[in-house]
Amino acid sequence: MSSLNLRRRSTEDSLMFIRQSLKSEEMDHLEGTHFDSSFPHVFVTLGASGDLAKKKIYPTLWWLFRDNLLPKTTTFFGYARSNLTVQDLREKCEKYMKVKPGDEERYEEFWKLNHYVAGSYNTRRDFELLNQQLEKHEKGQNAHRLFYLALPPSVFESVTVHIRNTCMGQKGWTRIIIEKPFGKDFVSSQQLSDHLASLFREDQLYRIDHYLGKEMVQNLMTLRFGNRIFSPTWNRDSIASVQITFKEPFGTQGRGGYFDEFGIIRDVMQNHLLQILSLFAMEKPASCHPDDIRNEKVKVLKCIKPVEIDDVVLGQYVGDPEAKDEEGKLGYLDDSTVPANSNTPTYALAVLKILNERWDGVPFILRCGKALNERKAEIRVQYQDVPGDIFDGKAKRNELVIRVQPGEAIYIKMMTKSPGITFDMEETELDLSYVSRYKGLKLPDAYERLILDVFCGSQMHFVRSDELSEAWRIFTPLLHQIEKIRPTPYKYGSRGPKEADEKAKDNNFIYYGSYKWVHPHNH
Repeated sequence: MSSLNLRRRSTEDSLMFIRQSLKSEEMDHLEGTHFDSSFPHVFVTLGASGDLAKKKIYPTLWWLFRDNLLPKTTTFFGYARSNLTVQDLREKCEKYMKVKPGDEERYEEFWKLNHYVAGSYNTRRDFELLNQQLEKHEKGQNAHRLFYLALPPSVFESVTVHIRNTCMGQKGWTRIIIEKPFGKDFVSSQQLSDHLASLFREDQLYRIDHYLGKEMVQNLMTLRFGNRIFSPTWNRDSIASVQITFKEPFGTQGRGGYFDEFGIIRDVMQNHLLQILSLFAMEKPASCHPDDIRNEKVKVLKCIKPVEIDDVVLGQYVGDPEAKDEEGKLGYLDDSTVPANSNTPTYALAVLKILNERWDGVPFILRCGKALNERKAEIRVQYQDVPGDIFDGKAKRNELVIRVQPGEAIYIKMMTKSPGITFDMEETELDLSYVSRYKGLKLPDAYERLILDVFCGSQMHFVRSDELSEAWRIFTPLLHQIEKIRPTPYKYGSRGPKEADEKAKDNNFIYYGSYKWVHPHNH
C-alpha cells in the first residue's frame, strides 16, 4: 500500500475514533432516563473479595439481573488481591443473595456471566491484564464500562491512576462509582477530589451515598414541590424546628476498630443526615435535571456556618448490666478492637442553622447513634404553637413525620376532638403508611436504585464534588476539636444522653412523650 493510502487510512481511522468519542460524550450527558441495551456493558467490582461486595454489590447486581433491569449484554468482573475462583466468590456471597424458589435457573445464568481476575492494586501490569480480559467481552463498535471501587482508602489513589492509564473504555463511556469514606476532613477530602479531577471528568464520577437511594428520601422532592398544601408553611414563619434522626439498636459488634477511625459524625451525620437536610431545605430547582437539583443543595449548604462545640452533645455507650443479651452488657470500650480510653463518639446531636431568608432562626437538629432503644430514621418537622390559644394550653404542636425506615410512612400529628359527648381533645394523625396503602409492594433496595442510575447516567442521587467540599467545611473544625473531648456515657439500649434531650428542648423542639404512633395494620 502506498504511503498516501496509508496516511488516508490513518486519517479515516482517526476520524472514526473522534466520531465515536463524540457520540459517547453526548451519551454521557443523556441524564438518566435509559440505557442502550444493544451495546455490551462490563461491570467491574474492585475489591470483590471484601464485605461490601459480598453483602451489597453482588446481591444488588443479581436482583437487577433477575428482574431484567440491566442491559442484556452486561458482563460482570470481580477484581481483588485474593486468589479466588468465581465459585469461591459465589460461595462467599451465597447467604446474601436471597434466591427465591423458581429463580434457580436465572441464578445459574447470572453466575455464568461472572468472571474473576486476581491482581494487586498498585501494579500497572495487573491492570493491563484486567483490561485484556475486559476487551474480550466488548464485541462490536460500542461498549461501556462501569467500575465500582469497593476499596479501602489506602489503595484508592493507585487504583484510580491505573484505571485511567490502562482500563478506560475505548468504545464508549467509562463511569466510576466511589464508595465512602470520601476523606476524613476538609483537607483529605479536597486532596481526593483534586486527585480524581486530574483523572476523570465530574460527569464520570458517581460518589455513592446509599441514603440518597432510600424511597422516602427520594420522595422529599415530590412531597415538597408537587403539593400546594405544604409550600406556604415550609418556612420560618410556620416551622419551629426540624429534627433528623438516625438510630441503631446495636453496637459495633466487634468492628469497633474500623468504626473508631471515623466515629458517628463521619459515619452518619456529615453525609447521610446532611444530605437529607439539604434536600429538605433547598429552594425549588429550575427543573428535575440532576445538576439543577444539586445546585440548590449546594446553595443551602453554603448558608450553614461550621458547627460549634456549644451546639453539640456527644455520647459513648456503656454496657447495661441488666441487659437480656450478652452484647447489651458490653460497652464500646469493651470491644477488643477499640483502643483503650478512646474518645470516639458513638452518639452525636448537632444543631445547625441555615442563614437564609426561608430558614433564619429555625434549628435543624441532627441526631444519630448506636446502641440505642430502637432502629429508626426519620425527619420530624415540628410546627409553631397555634397563636391565640383558646384551649387553655391543651393543644400540642402539629408535626409532619417522614419515616425513612423501618416502615416507610408520612404522617401528620394533629389535634382533634375526642369522640363522644365531652369536648376534650387528643392527638391523632393523618397517615400514609406504605404497608397499608401499597399492600404487597416490594420497594427496591437503595443500592438497586443507585447502581441502575449509573447504568442510565443519572447523577441526581449522587454527591457532587462541591457538595462534598461544603459538607466537610461545616464539620471539619468540630471534628478536630472533639478529638480530646470525653463523650458523655449513655447506657446500651437507652435513648442516648439526657443532655441531648435538653439541647433539643433548648432549640425549640418539644418532646411530649404522650403520643404513640400505631401502624394501621396493627389496629
